[in-house]
Amino acid sequence: MESKASSTLQQIPLAYASCSIGCEASDTLPRRLEAIGKAGFAAVELSFPDILAYGEQLLGHEIPPDDYNQLTSVAREIRTLCKASHLSVMMLQPFANFEGWPKDSPERRDAFERAAGWIEIMKAVGTDMLQVGATDIPAHKVSTDRSTIVSDLRELGEMLAKHKFRLAYENWCWSTHAPGWKEVWEIVRDVNLPNVGLCLDTFQTAGSEWGDPTSSTGLINDVPEDELRKKFAASMDELARTIPADKIYLLQVSDAYKVSPPLEDKVVDGLRPRGQWSHDYRPMPYDGGYLPIEDVAKAVLKTGFRGWFSMEIFDAGPQGKGKKYDMETFAKKAMENMQKLLKNCSTDTRACPF
Repeated sequence: MESKASSTLQQIPLAYASCSIGCEASDTLPRRLEAIGKAGFAAVELSFPDILAYGEQLLGHEIPPDDYNQLTSVAREIRTLCKASHLSVMMLQPFANFEGWPKDSPERRDAFERAAGWIEIMKAVGTDMLQVGATDIPAHKVSTDRSTIVSDLRELGEMLAKHKFRLAYENWCWSTHAPGWKEVWEIVRDVNLPNVGLCLDTFQTAGSEWGDPTSSTGLINDVPEDELRKKFAASMDELARTIPADKIYLLQVSDAYKVSPPLEDKVVDGLRPRGQWSHDYRPMPYDGGYLPIEDVAKAVLKTGFRGWFSMEIFDAGPQGKGKKYDMETFAKKAMENMQKLLKNCSTDTRACPF
């Protein structure tokens, strides 16, 4: 007989990031959405680069990223495509490098102008949630002062609230000031707005506290795994006890390959090693990764959260050099592996308080 825990987890809504599928130039956004819909996902995270790319396909020319009149027109077309594949747009992403710019700087003005433009796109595409990634701009260019970060995000949250929109703040494991779940939670807590919450991520969480792509062992600080496991377990227990379920807006799901040989500890194409790792070495669960992603998912579920689980993967193969696949087969496997993750989480009754 099916357990109550298993039944509850089966009701969790499932989404898929539009930027997380496709390996050929012919894998256009309409074909991606069709594959995602056929696999049974209910919604997509819509990627801004996908709007730009589809706009070029649709109009026959590039659209400047700040031409919001054309972009909102493209967004309305994408909304129609989503409906045809029985998908909604759960979130617009990734809104990056927003917070911490010096007051009255051109960069800060640009950040708020982008925010206003993205809000118009959100209206057009029919979503109420904006993902904001913790900035990775070098610390000598932006403030890492917590009060400044909180103030900037509060101002953005208030902008979004005027439209009944939400801000989902995410730690990127290579972020300048908030690489871990605890930092972004403390910021969201201090922003203290009802429409500002968290975008948690299995890769970003385990990638900041467990894995290291520059390490010969793949583990952070080359510490013994038993010691690391104890520290990580304590962190996940703290997450489960600390964060209110209603402040989590979604959990993004992916794993990571152990990089061999390890990445060099240097910036490549503007990305720090963990940024490179995130960009190319993130398979779906149970497909070659090594991070303790089930532990992250279970900790999130222990808070009582039962909202969106969203597959966000960037799988260029174990060497990061590319991977060929059929999109429909790939999306179907992603759904099967997402269901496997939920099933494995349901076997831990402590993850499912009632």
